[in-house]
Formats: sequence, structure tokens, C-alpha cells
Amino acid sequence: MKVFGLIGYPLGHSFSKDYFTKKFSDENINNCLYKNFEIESLDNFRSLIKNQANLSGLNVTIPYKEKVLKYIDHVDDIAKEIGSVNVIRIIDNKLFGFNSDYIGFKSTLEKWLPNRSFNALVLGSGGSSKAICFALKELGINFEIVSTSNSSFLSYDDIKEKDVYKKNKLIINTTPLGMYPDVNSYPKIQYNYLDENSFVYDLVYNPRLTTFLSMAQERGSNIKNGLEMLEAQAIESWNIWNK
Repeated sequence: MKVFGLIGYPLGHSFSKDYFTKKFSDENINNCLYKNFEIESLDNFRSLIKNQANLSGLNVTIPYKEKVLKYIDHVDDIAKEIGSVNVIRIIDNKLFGFNSDYIGFKSTLEKWLPNRSFNALVLGSGGSSKAICFALKELGINFEIVSTSNSSFLSYDDIKEKDVYKKNKLIINTTPLGMYPDVNSYPKIQYNYLDENSFVYDLVYNPRLTTFLSMAQERGSNIKNGLEMLEAQAIESWNIWNK
């Protein structure tokens, strides 16, 4: 029995376990099991790898996509450039790190945007943000990062003017703001400057209509949640584990 799983904290919002459990059932994959490993820190990560029999692969979610890098034996070149790992393949107790987030995001964005002549604001500077920025670079979309925790980037005070929203018609939330159970939180952008030409993408998928997306929708904006991206990155995770 091959075991796959998800590490992160907390995991009440987890998509992966339901997705893979259903996949295994629907496709009669009887030799695989998917588990959640909710861990409050990575201190015992190596012990988890050692003690979990038949562990073949892991997904990584908040808050460990960057922190887990130091535990990986071999990091894929793209994941290394991004600086974030969300897929781990385990072979003979060696850990191989990859990033499927950027693939999931890139594929869904290409299908959603009418063209690539956009400038973007990326809200957040964590592991998910790094993957999204890598995908935007590959697509030739100019972007700026907005962060409350890193002074190297724009602050929310820097994006209060109407001209910012005229210039940046694509706005992407990569933070966990609005994720269940904290459904009333949202990024503090200027929603009154959004319009029908704005494209607002939230990586959060639970709830499917976050406060962030709801407020954008009220302004007539085009909105998209993170569910399709999660499905696309999960498909890529399975491909990586079965190379």
C-alpha cells in the first residue's frame, strides 16, 4: 500500500485528501491511501518520514512551502528558482522537491484572461506568492507584490490611489485571508476602484465566494477562486509521484 499525504497547519481547509480519496475510488486505485499530517512545526518532519511506512509522496501547504526546503535532499531547478516546494516525492528515503502550484495557476490563468496585456498586483509574499510570480514572469505579465510583512515590496498604503487600479487590472490574492473559518477577513485594497475591466483571482477556494471576491463582484469585476488551480496542481502532483 503506497501512502501519500499532506503536511501543513492547520488542515481543516484541506482540499487534497478529499480529492485523492475520490480519485483512488473512482479510478479503482486500490493500492494507494492519502492522509493528512497536521503538524504544528517541522521539528519532527524527518521522524514522520522515517516512521510512516510506505510513504511515497507529500503535498505541502501553509505555512511550510518555504520552510520545508532545508529538509529536501534534491530540489527541482524550477522549485529552487521559485523558492517554494509544494510536492515531495520520496524514493529510498530521499526527498525530491517540486512545485506544482505555478503549473496549476499558469494553466488556469491562460484560459481565463482574454489576453496577456495585463499588469498585476500580487497580494502576499509567501510561498504561494512566489509560485504565482514565477508563472506571471513566464506569461510575460508585469506585476508588483503587496505585502504587510516585507518592506521590500509595496504596502497597502501604497495602493490607495485610483491610478493603481487603472494600471493593474489583474489582482491576485495569495494570502490565506478569507479562508474558512476566518471567512470575514479580506485584503485591504480599494474595492471602490475596481470595475468590469478588473480580473480578481483568489487562491482561496473555501469558501468558494470569499469576501474578497464578493466585494469585487459587487463592482462588476471578473472573479475566480482557487479551486481549478488546486485541481490542476493536484493532477501535476500525481504525475510527479508516478514519473
